[in-house]
Amino acid sequence: MEIGNRTVLVVGGTSGIGRGLARRFADAGSTVVVGGRDPEGPGTVRIDVTDPESVSRARDEVLAAHPGLDVVVTMSGVMLPEDLRDPSHLAAAETTIETNLLGTIRVVSAFTPHLVGRGAGTILTVSSGIAFLPFPLMPAYGASKAGVHAYTESLRAQLAGTGVEVAELVPPAVATAGQEKVNPAALPLDAYLDEVMPLLAKEPTPAEILVDRVLTHRWAERDGTYAELVDQRSRLLPGR
Repeated sequence: MEIGNRTVLVVGGTSGIGRGLARRFADAGSTVVVGGRDPEGPGTVRIDVTDPESVSRARDEVLAAHPGLDVVVTMSGVMLPEDLRDPSHLAAAETTIETNLLGTIRVVSAFTPHLVGRGAGTILTVSSGIAFLPFPLMPAYGASKAGVHAYTESLRAQLAGTGVEVAELVPPAVATAGQEKVNPAALPLDAYLDEVMPLLAKEPTPAEILVDRVLTHRWAERDGTYAELVDQRSRLLPGR
């Protein structure tokens, strides 16, 4: 995809990978609008992906100001640990699914008619390496991201021929939002983005944006390492 001279909305772009991605698009010469629950400054819009009315209002505001919008990135997400033996885990699971999966679907649904009407554009969803290799400490997170992957595959199939391309960003652990404290092996954000941007700029755009660090996750089943790697991750559970 062309990463310069685009008009890009990054929902969930006020922190972490989203903020970094927004800056990289801007550095490449694109106009960038950042959406988040607590936006700051010009070029930002308030959006809470757990609130359908907030998503609709944000869509109307963005399209009124930027009728040429042609890239929508859905970055919003939460990552919460859960103890499935404790019934109180359900609250964390509901928050995770509401934000990560339903939030993605709401944003995509809100902007798809605009992009299809233009006959051109890009939708970039964000799953995770954990969508393909579960992290047992965060079961709903993995389930939500697996759902984003499956939804993205169907979206791509349904939008074929419309001129709207659909790509999926599949990050490994990246050193944002405190990840560097719990996972010393987390990939530094700039190193991650240094790999991501050239992959995004390929023609045609890859269906999945896979940096080297995430390949062991993505292809674990194919490579026969899935059971061993899940077992390794299970050792991080309390009491193991």
